[in-house]
Amino acid sequence: MVELIDDERFDYLLADESMKIIQSPTAFSFSLDAVLLAHFARIPIKRGSILDLCTGNGVIPLLLSKRTNATITGLEIQERIFSMAKRNIELNNLSDQLDIIHGDLKEKQPLLSQSSFDVVTCNPPYFQTPSQNEQNQNDFLTIARHEVFCTLEDVIKACKLYIRPGGKVSMVHRPGRLVDIIELFRKHRLEPKRLRFIYPKRGKDANMLLVEGVRDGKADLKILPPLYIYNEDGAYTKEAEDIIYDRT
Repeated sequence: MVELIDDERFDYLLADESMKIIQSPTAFSFSLDAVLLAHFARIPIKRGSILDLCTGNGVIPLLLSKRTNATITGLEIQERIFSMAKRNIELNNLSDQLDIIHGDLKEKQPLLSQSSFDVVTCNPPYFQTPSQNEQNQNDFLTIARHEVFCTLEDVIKACKLYIRPGGKVSMVHRPGRLVDIIELFRKHRLEPKRLRFIYPKRGKDANMLLVEGVRDGKADLKILPPLYIYNEDGAYTKEAEDIIYDRT
C-alpha cells in the first residue's frame, strides 16, 4: 500500500484513469510543460534507455512509459520530491521499467553511465534569480522554478554528459532563454534540430518553447508549426486537447 505524506493526494495522470500520480500543492504538482515535453520528445519504442533530469515527482517518466518499452531513469535532487517519484513508480507497478535516483545533476552519478542514453529529457528551473526577494517563499517551489541548485549551463552539461553520440536531448523552457539555450547547446556539442513555440492563444506572445538537440549532429534546425493552447472562447484547441488527453 503506497502511503501519502502531509498534504499529498492521489490524482489521475491520464484521462483514461489508467495511471495515478501522487501530488502535493506545497511540494510538487506537475503542469502543462511536462505534458508537452513528454509528447514532443522523440523516443525509442521497443528498446533503449531514457534519462529524465529534474524529474520532480516522476511525471515525465510515467508519461513516456505509455509510449515505450525502453528503460527510463529519473534524477531528482530534492529528497521529499524524490520520495514522491519513487512511490509513483510503485503506485503504477512500473518498477521493472522505471527507476529514480536521488542526486545532483552537477555531480557525476555513479549509477548513470556516461554517453550511454538514447534520449535525455529535462524540464529545468526556468528563472535566473538575482536576489533573494525574487524567490518563491516556498523552498520546494523556489528550487523547482529558480536556478538555485543548478544553472541552465549545468543542466545542458549534464545532458551532454549522459547522452550517447547521435542521441537526442529534449527540453522545455521559456522563449526568453532561447539564445542562451542555442549557444549552450552548441558549446556542449548538442546541435539544435527541432524547435517549437507554444502560445497561450493566437495573438499572444509565446510563453514556452520545446527544443531538441542531437549530440554531435550536423547543423539543420527545423522550426515546427506553432502550438496554440486555447481558442478565443477559452477552451483547449483541438491539438492541445489531443496532447493533454493522450489522443495522439
